[in-house]
Amino acid sequence: MTIKEVCEKFNISQDTLRYYERVGVIPEVNRTAGGIRDFTEEDIRWVKTMTCLRSAGVPVEMLVEYRRLFEMGDETFEARCDLLKEAREKILNEKKKYDEALEKLNYKISKYEDAVKTGVLNWSDETLKKD
Repeated sequence: MTIKEVCEKFNISQDTLRYYERVGVIPEVNRTAGGIRDFTEEDIRWVKTMTCLRSAGVPVEMLVEYRRLFEMGDETFEARCDLLKEAREKILNEKKKYDEALEKLNYKISKYEDAVKTGVLNWSDETLKKD
């Protein structure tokens, strides 16, 4: 698969994919005789995993470390597991922030929807009166 096809499949730019390869997020991709990147199924699995983790906010440095540990073999199972747990904790913390913001937005929307129906804006929580 070409770099263009992979980028379209995962909705990322070619620059991003080249960067991931250059810094070690994904393994070095084999090239054709003409120098064109030729992504194998294994390469694509790496891209899929790493773009998923990256889109969830996992830092590039953590992805590079994960791949380095993976390349070291089975003796790094525990270290990889710990790294993924750390990534999960970061994602859960970010999710909590979004959940709190979403809750506040939903509350405000419901109050404005009621105001549209009744013509009166009625806040029951003093802390949310400010827009």
